[in-house]
Amino acid sequence: MNGTAVLAHMASNPVLTCHRLFLSLCSCFAGGVFLAACLLDVLPDYLSHINEELDKLQVNTIFPLPEFVMAVGFFLVLTLERIVLECHSSSLSASTPLIVHRARAATHCSDDHVNQCVRINCNSVETTDDHVHIDVNAHSAFRSFILFLSLSLHSLFEGLPIGLQQTESKVLQIFAAILIHKSIIVFSLALKLVQSNVPRGRVMLYIIIFAIMSPLGIVIGIIITQVKSASNALAQSILEGITAGTFIYITFLEILPHELNSTDERLLKLLGIIFGFSIMTMLSFIS
Repeated sequence: MNGTAVLAHMASNPVLTCHRLFLSLCSCFAGGVFLAACLLDVLPDYLSHINEELDKLQVNTIFPLPEFVMAVGFFLVLTLERIVLECHSSSLSASTPLIVHRARAATHCSDDHVNQCVRINCNSVETTDDHVHIDVNAHSAFRSFILFLSLSLHSLFEGLPIGLQQTESKVLQIFAAILIHKSIIVFSLALKLVQSNVPRGRVMLYIIIFAIMSPLGIVIGIIITQVKSASNALAQSILEGITAGTFIYITFLEILPHELNSTDERLLKLLGIIFGFSIMTMLSFIS
């Protein structure tokens, strides 16, 4: 059964069609969550912190320093991704090309493997009359790792205010807000990792590390209250800015284009993104 036949079989199977649509809408919901996290959480926190530290140090300049730090983070991830892709393409060209000839080979799959076959068909990026090149999508796993890294660092910074608080009521209030916020974020992160074909063991490792970052931030916040330093606070703000830049890159160049470039169910996908954004907006407003 070739790729076209697989798609035809999938279209004729209502169970597979509903399953595919559900996963697509969940992915769009996650995209809306990350968009809201970027615009309503990561960026405002960073700009507030770095402007506060610059005011403390009496740094007055017309140069947009906070935005420049974010740009550094953006170009840092872009450069790393280009290097990874270049090295990967070089290694592929040095080895035997992976080519599937239409005249010599056919793709066989049962009902249990339809999704795998469809994924292979969707990942075929160079198609001619003679052969099909299979893309291994190394950049997808790399971008998923950067997403995990930026979210983990942001979770670390979110835990800092809890450790810096002096009253029990304020600690409980911030803790409850972060707990609800992270519950939705961790679902969206896990979904993106699975969609990027990250191995299950590595997904579990990423989620565990992500879960302990906020408690680690609380511990660091407690330590900071004992040893306060202007240079440490400024360094933290700069690191937040780099993290914000990476988050901007992942959100606008990876997550949203992936969801919006598809021609299937455009309006439903848009509603899924808006719904995810609205949920995070409501949580931000309440907290």
